[in-house]
Amino acid sequence: MALVAHFDLELHQMYVKKAFLNIDLEEDVYMKQPKGFIMEGKENMGCHLKKSIYGLRQASRQWYIKFNDTIKRFGFQENVEDNCIYAKFKHGKYIFLIL
Repeated sequence: MALVAHFDLELHQMYVKKAFLNIDLEEDVYMKQPKGFIMEGKENMGCHLKKSIYGLRQASRQWYIKFNDTIKRFGFQENVEDNCIYAKFKHGKYIFLIL
């Protein structure tokens, strides 16, 4: 924010409500069947998650891995001091992306 004010830069902010949903999981994650969805005769079985859901410990990490891989394909470079800052410089113009 200090750089934006000092250099009179443009600032755009975005919020993604469903960022953690539908992220592929690398680990095997199981959960109890949700109430109301328990199948008769299969009460002791669980659910094997293929995609991330809110509240899952792996959700934010898996989202970051996918975001990092995708944004680097667009030519952004990750900051070595702070992994949540990305920069792209091209033809004398620049973009800073901060998570």
